Amino acid sequence: MLRTIIKASENFCIHQIREPHKVSDGNIKKRTLIAYIDIDTQDGLKHRVYIASDENFMQRISKIFLEEDKSDEETLIDMTLETANLIIGSAKVIAEEANDNPYTINTPYFEKIDIFDFEYDQAKIIRVENDELMIAIKELNG
Repeated sequence: MLRTIIKASENFCIHQIREPHKVSDGNIKKRTLIAYIDIDTQDGLKHRVYIASDENFMQRISKIFLEEDKSDEETLIDMTLETANLIIGSAKVIAEEANDNPYTINTPYFEKIDIFDFEYDQAKIIRVENDELMIAIKELNG
């Protein structure tokens, strides 16, 4: 599942941000905007997919979509939710097309602006210049 979500994240970087990006292991150790989407897989498991980004990453996205040089906190929260929806929605399509444990997605939920301190099973960081976006997955059945 992480593979399809990272593929969707990379597609987002290529087609929306249009800047070089790097994917690596790890987590973000600074204040981030954190949203999540719960997904239900065809094999009966439920997962929570977190999207956590530093403010600069989300401001970059706000500039692309809204043409705002300096967005307020509410706008950055909205962009975090929209980014989660776009990436996880795209990953859902990738998983369906590959018949790779397809899943349904729920509505994105904004959690908080703070240090990412949630438990997770897997995570990857996507960097565009010095801006960071973390994707983390936690199985909820266990």
